[in-house]
Amino acid sequence: MPDSSRLRVAYDATSLLGRRTGIGHVTAAMLATLHEDPTLDLEAFAVTWRGRRDLPTEVPPGVRASPRAFPARLTRRLWPTIGRPRAEYWTGPVDLVHATNYVAPPSRAPVLVTVHDLTFLHFPEMCTADTLTYPRHLRRAIDAGATIHSSTRYVVDEIRAEFGLRADQVAQIYYGLEPVELGDAARGRAHAGAERYLITLSTIEPRKNLPALIRAFDALAAEEPDLHLVMVGPDGWGVEAFQAALDAAHHADRVHRIGYVTKTERADLLAGATALAYPSIYEGFGLPPLEAMQSGIPVVAADCGPLPEVVGDAALLPDPLDDDSIADALRRIVNDAELRATLVALGNECVRRYTWERAGPEFAALYRRVAGR
Repeated sequence: MPDSSRLRVAYDATSLLGRRTGIGHVTAAMLATLHEDPTLDLEAFAVTWRGRRDLPTEVPPGVRASPRAFPARLTRRLWPTIGRPRAEYWTGPVDLVHATNYVAPPSRAPVLVTVHDLTFLHFPEMCTADTLTYPRHLRRAIDAGATIHSSTRYVVDEIRAEFGLRADQVAQIYYGLEPVELGDAARGRAHAGAERYLITLSTIEPRKNLPALIRAFDALAAEEPDLHLVMVGPDGWGVEAFQAALDAAHHADRVHRIGYVTKTERADLLAGATALAYPSIYEGFGLPPLEAMQSGIPVVAADCGPLPEVVGDAALLPDPLDDDSIADALRRIVNDAELRATLVALGNECVRRYTWERAGPEFAALYRRVAGR
């Protein structure tokens, strides 16, 4: 299509820099999908000073990346007060700005803001100081006419209630899933240092509820002398509570912290696991349970937030605030081979709902609607 007919989009790719969390992986996959749409002309930008040179190598091949830099911390002070720098500072004139991670730059163009969850409102004690500034930035964007996107009906309903928005001001689109690399179970068990283990994939932070998982596993470990717990993921914050739970565990020698791993190591560790444990207190979407389902691994998640909406009946859903409930779910999944097989089959059906082939056109249509096309 001629360039003049394509929708020009400034796309915030800041979360692609550094070690990627779930948000970074989703943002990258969405960008790669939208880049294939011939009706869109995307330019990636990053609100950063130190990472300004890394962006061109982090975006998908063929995506233009803005070379301009600006300190992120300074934007947090300037945007609510003087409304500068605008998104156009990075990209030049555009038809739409997609702020992919809560905080949107001011812009002359219409703005779409992705809000992954409302942890900062529901659990402020679980948030960093920067995260606690999100409500102010969101209110500024909403007052300037921004449209909000979130990935689940649950969070969309929360956003409408908390910010007093009409239905047409908030859009819901489920994310797609990237194809997973199927791992080698024997290599995974060797890496884990155990033949029989539960696995969790999570950055250490309070809302992931890892101290409760350690306590629940510790109760189960007394009955299962060969069972181990493998915890994959980097330190985030709130590590002290995690370490205190680990120090108090009677079977701490069977809890293995592996930290950040490569994509291949992650696939191997999943392949060798008996089940994934993911008793998060609150999520925006919940990619690790779906990743486990793609890998043919049964899941224990949590009856909380949007997780029941996302995984449906394809996972056990204990009360994440009840250690005994978590332990009972782990006990069932460890000891019942038929249950595990049933959950694997249901998981295979569940993940078919989440594809970028579906989500990409839905995002493109949302872009056109917000931009007035």
